Amino acid sequence: MTNEKDIDKEFSKGEDSERIPPHASFPGEVHPSPSGGVLVTAIDDVINWARSNSLWPLVFGTSCCAIEMMSTASAKYDWSRFGFEVARATPRQADVIIIAGTIVNKMAPVLKRLYDQMADPKYVIAMGACATSGGPFFYNTYSVVKGADHVIPVDVYIAGCPPRPEALLHALITLQKKIKAGLTREQIRNDLKTTEIT
Repeated sequence: MTNEKDIDKEFSKGEDSERIPPHASFPGEVHPSPSGGVLVTAIDDVINWARSNSLWPLVFGTSCCAIEMMSTASAKYDWSRFGFEVARATPRQADVIIIAGTIVNKMAPVLKRLYDQMADPKYVIAMGACATSGGPFFYNTYSVVKGADHVIPVDVYIAGCPPRPEALLHALITLQKKIKAGLTREQIRNDLKTTEIT
């Protein structure tokens, strides 16, 4: 018969050193059920799952990327399959704002006001070259802002001019995975800021 010291010695050897000893405290609560099974409570996982599968987008289409965003919501691509169905017309009911198009200096205060009116937690997707870097218009027009991140913080960037609907779906699904993992807005932003969705 082995005691706790022998078990600790077994777990301190070789490749098993990263495993948790059996007598360590269990991270959660176990409840007996009428059928003899157990239920493990993980309310944070349930909350993150519900939050990620009910992202209501606030659409902010200002130019040609908005056509691709509209086709993502149409029957062919159908973003409602993934939980983005309820596109809102008011920022007070939205979770994620999709900036699809060029941001000009006159539009920047409006974008900032909409972002400020969204409830936390809120996320931002910059779709296309104009929303991420000003696009081709930045060099020819004095009024274009060089990227939406000069106005509000951006969580996910989508490259392309314009990006296809699959790229927008990929960006939304990537954002969902990060929310399901329980990451905060700052962690999502730091993780995805350097990676463009192609």
